[in-house]
Amino acid sequence: MTKAQADSRLILFSLLVILLILILALVNLQIIQGEKYALIAERNFVRIKKLSPVRGEIYDRNYRPIAVNKSSINLYIKPGEILSRDNVARFVSENFTIELSEIQQIIRQNRYRLYSEILLLQDVEYEKMVKLSERFDRFPSLFFKTENKREYSYNNHFTGYVSKISEQELAEREGEDYNINSSIGKNGLERYYEKKLRGTSGYDILQVDASGNSLEFFNHNLHQDPIDGADMILTIDNRLQEYIEQLMPNEFPGSAIVLNAKTGGVLAYVSKPSFDQNIFTGSISRSDWQAILNNPQKPMLDRVIHGSYPPASVFKTIPALFGLENGLIEKDTELAECTGGMQVGNRYFNCWLESGHGHLSVVDAIKYSCDVFFYDLSMEMDLAEMETFTKQNFLTERTGIDLPGERKGFFPTVQWYVDNYGKHVNILGQKVNLSIGQGEILVTPLQVCTHYATIASNGIWRQPHLRMKFIKDQQEEKKYYKELRLPSQAEHLQIIQEALYETVNGRYGTGGAARVPGVDVYGKTGSAENHMGELTHAWFAGYAAWEEPEIVFTVFLENAGHGGSNAAPIAREIIRFYDEQRKTAQ
Repeated sequence: MTKAQADSRLILFSLLVILLILILALVNLQIIQGEKYALIAERNFVRIKKLSPVRGEIYDRNYRPIAVNKSSINLYIKPGEILSRDNVARFVSENFTIELSEIQQIIRQNRYRLYSEILLLQDVEYEKMVKLSERFDRFPSLFFKTENKREYSYNNHFTGYVSKISEQELAEREGEDYNINSSIGKNGLERYYEKKLRGTSGYDILQVDASGNSLEFFNHNLHQDPIDGADMILTIDNRLQEYIEQLMPNEFPGSAIVLNAKTGGVLAYVSKPSFDQNIFTGSISRSDWQAILNNPQKPMLDRVIHGSYPPASVFKTIPALFGLENGLIEKDTELAECTGGMQVGNRYFNCWLESGHGHLSVVDAIKYSCDVFFYDLSMEMDLAEMETFTKQNFLTERTGIDLPGERKGFFPTVQWYVDNYGKHVNILGQKVNLSIGQGEILVTPLQVCTHYATIASNGIWRQPHLRMKFIKDQQEEKKYYKELRLPSQAEHLQIIQEALYETVNGRYGTGGAARVPGVDVYGKTGSAENHMGELTHAWFAGYAAWEEPEIVFTVFLENAGHGGSNAAPIAREIIRFYDEQRKTAQ
């Protein structure tokens, strides 16, 4: 074979190999992976434009606004149309309140979302929009849109707030109705009722060319209208809420909650200090965020359901009821004489009154808040049974309020003491502490309030709630909440009710500062030892009745001192304000 023939055969063989490779590639493209590449081609031809729903608004019980939507001029960027990342980032940072590093990060994170519209800023001033729009010919990737933005009427913790969805949240909700520009409820009611409030997105399906321009091949491009979210009406009374917000002292962190005694609906829900949720609905500045994080009073802590504290003497109704229910005491039973304290084992436990209260019945022990009566009563109590009874009364248990992240509270068991203090721990001494709401027991202000609501309702526990109803297309959707009868007999509850009335209205009762002429006020003071400060935490819990009990309240102040001196006067003003509003409405 000549060299020329060999070269010809080599060329022919090479051509056959190349042809075979091309045939295999074609088979792979059109047959094996045909569906995949057809879908890619379709996506290059079709654009799905999501249409955002209008978020449902939130109103108080009298249809006064709490969280509404307002018009907002928003700045967007299309990553696929950026001519120069550095230039556009510099332009935005120089003309808007956003740092260069932040805009560069947004562009970098969304560099593969070529055809997406990425939200950069909300609430651009109209004058600025007009002025800068003239310069957008140099930055074709930038444009403005007029959309809705959430606005909160006053600072509070219960509504929570909405903010732009994070990359992590978006990944967790893959396949759901969210995109990179979506706002989502971060906490409070906005988070708890996210699906109801958000609604459902609509869409436009468009045919586009390689540059993303609509080809308008059909006059009937596919379209689906968005379904707006439902408006929510709360049990909250804005006037009462705002009054208590002003009434609570700024120098003491704390909380105040008022419930409707007949339904469990929350009339007022105040946690101090509060914060302005509106700063989160757009792009929060680094300085605003640092100011919140570095505030030692922790303004973002919802002290109504996230703060847990020793209940002190507001807890004394529990051992009193336990003693009555289990036959350990009767109404007129007098226990050990209070001489200012009581010796238990090798430790002396003081009463708050050094001179002592003498011999007392359970009614007077609650009225004067005598510690020794409950020290002595605890000697006969089984700790495990006491824990069970406490939980049955929903103290140290979640109430199930319609808010995320409610804390449970805590009641120690024998095993807990053994695990933490050793097998030789003095359980007797621990019971003495627990009997007056001290030691390791922890409750939230809401749990205390629901407990006193149960006393006011003769043993009926009602689930506290903020939602009254949703309204959608003129249709009302109501919800019914749990009602349970708790394990206390009517005659024993009446004894506790008498004691709470005497605490406020009787001579030398510790809650006299809560007395309101013309109103039957029932209540209990508490001063909880506090290892975080020099002064005690101040408690006052109770209820107010006209023909029958109408409102239940709990006032709590951190590091404020005695409950009767500091918390009870606030409760008095709450009752007085409610009484005035009640008379006006009649």
